[in-house]
Amino acid sequence: MPHQVTPQLDLWRGDFGDKYISRNAPDEASIKVLTRMWATILRPLHVHPKRILEVGSNVGLNLRALRRITQSELFAVEPNAMARKRMIDDGVLPDSNIVEAFAASLPFDDASMDFVFTSGVLIHIAPADLLSSCKEIQRVSSKYVMCCEYYS
Repeated sequence: MPHQVTPQLDLWRGDFGDKYISRNAPDEASIKVLTRMWATILRPLHVHPKRILEVGSNVGLNLRALRRITQSELFAVEPNAMARKRMIDDGVLPDSNIVEAFAASLPFDDASMDFVFTSGVLIHIAPADLLSSCKEIQRVSSKYVMCCEYYS
């Protein structure tokens, strides 16, 4: 758990987060685009990471794409219960690899993941928790960290 529950976190755990799932439902076209993107990202690594963690996975669009191109063991951190259930129901990951947690307090050992990433998540973290979130992401990664963000 983060040091404190923030309005942003409450938003994602509640009705707003549930509605986000409907607005961003998985479809074959978006997964194909993400699969091409991830193939491009992973290509220079030559050897795929053994363990990949997505922090803030929602329904696992990135993880669905990664499953198509790598044998890496995949993990997800997601605060929204409905999104976690959707990943389990859709068979994206086994429930043991989907964790209710938050970027500011990741329940993994130091350097336990080879590759840790966020995509469109850091922009939604409370400014007071941003540095601790980035430190946590770095702490659990043994090698690679990637953050895909946008701004408005």
